Amino acid sequence: MRYARPGQPVRGSKTGKPIMALFDLLGRNWALGIIWQLSAGAMTFRALQERCEGVSPSVLNTRIKELTASGLITRGEAGYCLTEMGEELFALIRPLGAWSMDWAARLDAPDA
Repeated sequence: MRYARPGQPVRGSKTGKPIMALFDLLGRNWALGIIWQLSAGAMTFRALQERCEGVSPSVLNTRIKELTASGLITRGEAGYCLTEMGEELFALIRPLGAWSMDWAARLDAPDA
């Protein structure tokens, strides 16, 4: 299994610039969704799968391995949770949630 790591080739970057490695990782199916769901607190595999709209167990397992290897999530007694780096990343992503709601409302506006 190949993980997105800075300094190694990733989609869009032969040199693996850190920002491109991050975009590669976050652009994978369910990666952002898992981070978003875990921002609410620790969850078991089954609970996380349900919160991620029934993502297949194999995809969820693969993403958990990638996000763990990337230092963004970990598994504790209560289940999977964000690491300190994962929480820092989520703090940067959180404002996009509010922006996306405004964006959706503007697209739905009659004069859009």
